[in-house]
Amino acid sequence: MNDEKSQREKVKDEKLKEFIDEIYADFSRRQQERRLIERGWQLNVNFINGNQYCDVNTLGEIEDTKGGYYWQERRVFNYIAPMVDTRCSRLSSLHPRLTVRAASDSEEDRLSANLSSSILNAAYEDCDINAAIAAATTWSESCGTAFYKVIWDSDAGNAIGLAQDGSSVREGKVKVMAVSPFEIYPDSLSEENLYAQPSIIHARAVPAEDIFAAYGVQVEGRDIDEFANISTAYPSATDVGVKLSQHTLKHGYEVVIEKYVRPTAEQKDGRLTVVAGHKLLYDGPLPYINGDNGTRTYPFIRQCCLPVTGSFFGRCIVDRLIPVQRAYNAVKNRKHEFLNRISMGMLAVEEGSIDTDELIEDGLVPGKVLVYRQGGNPPEMMTMGTVPSEFTQEEERLVDEFNRISGTTDLTQKVSSFTSVTSATGLQLIIEQDEARMNVCYEQVKSALRRVGKYLLRLYKQFATEVRLLKFMGKNGETAVRTFIGSDIAGDDVVIEADSDANLTPARRRAALYEMLDRGLFTDSNGKLSPTFKAKLLETLGYGGYVTEKDMESLNVNRCVQENEDMKDGKQVEVKPYDDNQVHIREHTAYLLTEKLSKDVEERICAHLNEHKNKLSEVKNEG
Repeated sequence: MNDEKSQREKVKDEKLKEFIDEIYADFSRRQQERRLIERGWQLNVNFINGNQYCDVNTLGEIEDTKGGYYWQERRVFNYIAPMVDTRCSRLSSLHPRLTVRAASDSEEDRLSANLSSSILNAAYEDCDINAAIAAATTWSESCGTAFYKVIWDSDAGNAIGLAQDGSSVREGKVKVMAVSPFEIYPDSLSEENLYAQPSIIHARAVPAEDIFAAYGVQVEGRDIDEFANISTAYPSATDVGVKLSQHTLKHGYEVVIEKYVRPTAEQKDGRLTVVAGHKLLYDGPLPYINGDNGTRTYPFIRQCCLPVTGSFFGRCIVDRLIPVQRAYNAVKNRKHEFLNRISMGMLAVEEGSIDTDELIEDGLVPGKVLVYRQGGNPPEMMTMGTVPSEFTQEEERLVDEFNRISGTTDLTQKVSSFTSVTSATGLQLIIEQDEARMNVCYEQVKSALRRVGKYLLRLYKQFATEVRLLKFMGKNGETAVRTFIGSDIAGDDVVIEADSDANLTPARRRAALYEMLDRGLFTDSNGKLSPTFKAKLLETLGYGGYVTEKDMESLNVNRCVQENEDMKDGKQVEVKPYDDNQVHIREHTAYLLTEKLSKDVEERICAHLNEHKNKLSEVKNEG
């Protein structure tokens, strides 16, 4: 019996080893297939950091490009870095408020949408989504592609009790992380759709102690060589042979390989396998119900700078700017060499007429006495002329090309180009044409954020099985508190909307609001602004702190919502003397028109509605 048991265990161990070896073999294949793409990313990062005298050789490695002569200058005039900074600043300033649109006009769907919007508003700050947007945008602008990873962190959130070992048990919360494209390995490089990939591998270096804390498996840890974004500038013309692809060693780390397999007919919940140090850490179904219609899918969201047809990874503007940057560096350096020849001069010396070693060492020091051989010709300065105008013309053409490609034209530096444009409308059209070049990137960011919002709500619906307390910024800048449970979220009926235009700067948004106010688009039939809209307008303009009075209309609306629910549950609701009858009549009537109610509930609400109408008639008669 013992021999049979040991034999079964041996077979089981051999199958496990074969399974782990297959994971590593698959990972190695994907690494090799993506090798040249990675070198392109590394080249982009080198150019952004100022290492611009490098290229990918025939072996697929980044190497230093040698200069023609030892004296030729190889200085870097980095135009790419500030343009990438400008683009990242514009894209990172996109802070839309994530809201949820109700699936229908019913009161139940509307309340569920309001709850989902409140959860998104609270999670936006709690998960620090702005930081994730900034990090992902930096990666997408540098390498063309970035990813968000939306997971459930069971060790986060408020403490709700103690475990048997004395550690805190927490309620958990959603975690949104920006993931480098260096860590994502798709099954096929030609499949554009992330969710159509048969499998995705997420490989990252993790400290050995963190692996043990997360999975309870001890791995030895080792030194891992990783590509790092370390700048190596060229301070002088003689800096050749500098190692360009900078790498750093991480000590005591191990590569954690997470292989996500999408759901299939055989595995309806998909499969997640995690290995590290040739040890199995986890093997089971995909953990999150984050797909459409209650399905499971990858926890990743892709954000591209410029999508490429027939390619999983996108391209970035840096790819297009590198040839222009090379030409710009060449023009600048040759121009400076010409200026050096003019300013320092070049001497023509007859052989044997002067001590050339001394002249080479000291140069033409002011007041220097040149002693030349009797009967010989004295040294002569050669005429170098002036710097050709072609240098300046080519330099200006290259700068214009930088601006056209990157879409970051600075109109304050191009005033002379628009002297013929005298109207504000004409200047606005020029600005819009310049910003139109970034519309693709804007849409990519907004699309990724909408999916982040969907994933966030679906994870709360899956894991928030107990009543949770939600704190969020309510109206008039006040902190609002409400409770919810995951089943309160209508997951499949949620549509995430970005309620702000990415192309509108704060100043232009304010100008648009002022123009709409002047045209009377926000006033009622009496030409007045409602208190509710006035508070909303001040909040949009950034002056929400000036709203100190209570929004009476919103308070009455909230009371109407509660009254409708009470009457639906069979309770009798009394008309209070302090109720705003007009608001109550409007809200109760809307509830009757949008909800499918039983006859007795409808009669109860109609009776209550008639009471408000009678009260309103009494007030008008008294007036």
